[in-house]
Amino acid sequence: MQKRTLGKSGLEVSALGFGCMGLNFGYGQALSNEESINLIRAAVDRGVTFFDTAEVYGPFTNEEIVGAALAPVRDQVVIATKFGFRIEDGRTAGPDSRPDRIRDVCDASLKRLGVEVIDLFYQHRVDPNVPIEDVAGAVKDLIAEGKVRHFGLSEPGAQTVRRAHAVQPVSALQNEYSLWTRGPETNGIIAACEELGIGLVPYSPLGKGFLTGTFGKDTKIGENDFRKILPRFTPEAMEKNQALIDLLKRIAGEKRATPAQIALAWLLAQKPWIVPIPGTTKLHRLEENLGAADVELTAADLAEIERAAAEIRIEGERYPEQLLKTTGL
Repeated sequence: MQKRTLGKSGLEVSALGFGCMGLNFGYGQALSNEESINLIRAAVDRGVTFFDTAEVYGPFTNEEIVGAALAPVRDQVVIATKFGFRIEDGRTAGPDSRPDRIRDVCDASLKRLGVEVIDLFYQHRVDPNVPIEDVAGAVKDLIAEGKVRHFGLSEPGAQTVRRAHAVQPVSALQNEYSLWTRGPETNGIIAACEELGIGLVPYSPLGKGFLTGTFGKDTKIGENDFRKILPRFTPEAMEKNQALIDLLKRIAGEKRATPAQIALAWLLAQKPWIVPIPGTTKLHRLEENLGAADVELTAADLAEIERAAAEIRIEGERYPEQLLKTTGL
């Protein structure tokens, strides 16, 4: 597996990471702990060195699984986790990035992961009630104490990034970015990363599974699968968004690849400091995703994708507005 460095941070990781959330949270069917551990270790065996989890996934249990899976190879991998939400009665209950809360989450995550230091500690979502300077200062203190190595932000605005970076250098931003979610190109995030030397870690790089080409207007989504409440996963939206899948399938046919591999290869081709973190619960999908690192898209390929994608209007918002405020998804 090729390696990439997240901006100017010096944090080197595999070109594709592994998003661990879906192993036991968010998508309805959860793997057993044993199955999850086996899949994470299979990713390690195939060269993945970058694993993403969070306190709210479970909550708590995802970190425990990741820690157990990676314990034998701790010195060979980079583990990212997140703070920034209040958890009540086993559910996410709104933002909380008070400095004391950040410290408590850090100590608890260290125990659940079974590590002495968190490699990358993200604020999961910006807390409107806590100045970002206070958040950055709290993480700066944790870095000074040796509990955290690198500071990250998830879904911030560009000005928030600059304010945080002035207090404690930000190593990585984790924003949703894919061929059907291109906000970072227009909201200043990619420009801020370029300017400040920050890496970008796209989550949901396969559009929560849609860009694999396995969804359609007749797809039945399980009651416990959070995609059931997402505007882009209504039958009507999926039918209209099929045009993007048709594009990916056409390019994939030319490259002897799959739609998912083209979607990931497109992201990798955007910037050398972009590291997508696709997740899966299936070994064959893991191998398929990792194969994207070997798919070479030429300048002509990228131009063709750009031209065709520009003519496709994506139907549906990413999330219902309330979900953005109250969950860590």
